[in-house]
Amino acid sequence: GDQLENINIPRSRAVEAQKLMTYFAEFLADGPVELFNKDSTDEELFEAADVIQKLHVIAQELSNAPRFVEAKKKISNKYDEIERTLIEKFIQAHRMEDVNLMREIATILSNFKSYSECVNAYIEESQMSTFVGKDIFRDALPLTEKNFALIQEVFIAPEQVMSKFVLNVYKCKLQNYIETTLAASKTDTEKYLTNLNDLYTKTVQLSKELGKFKLGSEDSYLSKLTHTVFQQYLDSYISKEKQWMTDKCGRILQKFYDSKAHQKKQVSSGGLQEIRREMQALVGTRANINIAQIEDYGGETFLSEEVSIAILEEAKTAFSRCQVLSRPSELANNASQIVEVLLDYLINNFVNYALEIGLQAVPIPETKSQPQEIHFFKVTRQTNMIVYLIEKNFADFALPLLTASTKHGEFLLKKKMSLQALEQKLENGIDRSLNAIIGWVKMILQNEQKKSDYKPESDLELGLNPNLSSQACLKVVKYMSHNIAHINECLDGGNRECVMTELGIRFHRVVYEHLQTFQYNSTGAMCLICDINEYRKCVRELKSNLVNTLFDTLHSLCNLLLVKPENLDQVRNGEHLAVLDSSILLNFIQLRSDYKSQKIASFLRGITA
Repeated sequence: GDQLENINIPRSRAVEAQKLMTYFAEFLADGPVELFNKDSTDEELFEAADVIQKLHVIAQELSNAPRFVEAKKKISNKYDEIERTLIEKFIQAHRMEDVNLMREIATILSNFKSYSECVNAYIEESQMSTFVGKDIFRDALPLTEKNFALIQEVFIAPEQVMSKFVLNVYKCKLQNYIETTLAASKTDTEKYLTNLNDLYTKTVQLSKELGKFKLGSEDSYLSKLTHTVFQQYLDSYISKEKQWMTDKCGRILQKFYDSKAHQKKQVSSGGLQEIRREMQALVGTRANINIAQIEDYGGETFLSEEVSIAILEEAKTAFSRCQVLSRPSELANNASQIVEVLLDYLINNFVNYALEIGLQAVPIPETKSQPQEIHFFKVTRQTNMIVYLIEKNFADFALPLLTASTKHGEFLLKKKMSLQALEQKLENGIDRSLNAIIGWVKMILQNEQKKSDYKPESDLELGLNPNLSSQACLKVVKYMSHNIAHINECLDGGNRECVMTELGIRFHRVVYEHLQTFQYNSTGAMCLICDINEYRKCVRELKSNLVNTLFDTLHSLCNLLLVKPENLDQVRNGEHLAVLDSSILLNFIQLRSDYKSQKIASFLRGITA
C-alpha cells in the first residue's frame, strides 16, 4: 500500500502540474479562456475555482515581462469572476439552508483573498431579517445560539467567524439601536438617563449570556465591545446626572414653596436682623418700640418629610445609575458629585433655609401683647426626621460607592460639617425658644402678680379667691403646661430630656427671683404655698428629677414664710433646707412681714452665728 501511494502521489502531482500548464498556456494565448460557464455544474465550478486559485498563486511569482502581463491580467479577472460566483452560490445555499454546499464553498473560498467577503455575506444574510422589533435584546441571544451551531458546521475557523458575527451585532445593529433610542430622548434628560441605564444594563446582561460561546482571543472581548459601543455616553454620563439631579431637586423645592405661596428670601445667621432682635429684646419691653419685625409665617415651618423623601428617592435612583454607568476608577468620584448636589439642595437650600426662617420667627416677649406660639420645636422635630432619612439614604446608597477610596473620608467630613452646622442652629433655636417661653412667664408674673396676692390686708381679700392660688400663677401654669405638651410632642429621647430639664431650671430661676420681690404675711404665705404647689404639679410634666428637687426645695423655703417664728429652726433643718447656705435662708426669711420682730431677730442671730 505504501509503495502504491509513493507511486500515485508523484503521478497525481504530475497530472495536476500538466493540467495547470495547459490552462496557463490558454491564458498566454490570445482570446478568452472559459474555465466554466453559466451552465456549469457545481463540481465544474469548484474544479475551476481550484485551478484559478493555483494559477493566481503562480501568476504572483511571474515577472512583469511583456509576454506575462496580459496573462496575469486575464488570470486576475477570472479569479475575481469565480470568487464572485462562489460567494453568490454561497448566499443561495444559505437561503436554501443547504449546509453541505455552504461548507464546501466556504472551504474553497478559505484559500481565496476575499474569503472575508464570504463571512461578511453570511453575517449580513443571517442578520438581515432580525432586529426589526422594539426589543433588540430579545432577538440577539436566540439568533446567536442558532448561528453558533451553523457556523461550527460551515466554516473552518468558526471561532473567528463567531467573533465577527457578534462584533457585527454590537457595532452595527446594537450601536445603531442605541444611538437612535438615545437621540430620541436627548432633550429629556431624565428619560435619556433612564434609557441609557436600561440599554447598558441589558447589554451587560447580553454579554454575560454570550460569554458561553468563548468569543475572541481574550476573556474581556465582550466587555471591550460593550465599552466601545457606550464609550461616548459613559464619558458624558456624570455631567448629565448632575444636571438632572440639580434640575429635579430645584423643581421639587420650587413646587413646595409655590404650594406655600412663599417666595424664598435671602437669609443668613447674624447680621442686621440679629442686631435688631437683640435691641428689641433690650428696649422693646421698656419702651414698647418695635425695632425688629418678627414674622411667624402663620406657624409654617417650610419643612416637609414628603419633599425630603421625594428628593432622596431621586438620589437613590441616581446612585443606582452611578453604580451601573461609572467605570470602576471613576465610581467614587462620580458618587461624590451626586452627594454634593444632594447636600447642597436638601441640607443647605432646604433644611438650612427653614432653620434660618425658624430662628428669625421665634417671638420676642413684649409688654403689650399676649404670649405667642413657639413653632421652632416643630422645626426641630421635622429636621431630626429629615436628617435621619438623609443618614439612612447615605448609609444604604452612597457609602457603598465611596468605600475604600479617598472620597470616603472627604464625604464623611463634608457630611459631618453640614450636620454640625444644622445642629448648632437647632441648639440656637431651642435656646431662643426657651428664652421666649421664660420671657413670657416673666411678663405674666410682672403684669399679673399683685403685692396683695402675698400680703393681703385682710382675710376678706383672700375670700375673693377661694382657690388660694393667684391668677398670675394659674396663667403661668396654663402657659407652661401648653408649651411642655408641645415640646413633649415634638421631641423625644435624650433631646427631650435635656430640653425639659433646661426649661425647668430656667423656670425655677424666674419663679425664685420673682418671689424675692414680694413681702409675705401669714395669709399671703398660704397663697404662696398654693402657687408653689401648682408650679410643682406643672413641672412634674417635665419628668426631670432635678427640676422636681428644685421646686421641692423652693416649697420648703416658702414654708419659712408661713411657720411661726418658734418653728423656723425645725423647718430650716428639714430634708431640703439643711444642705443650703444660710444666706439663702436668711434672704427668704427677710421676706416675712414680721422679720423685724424680736423672735425673728433672735432666730436670725442664731443663723448668722
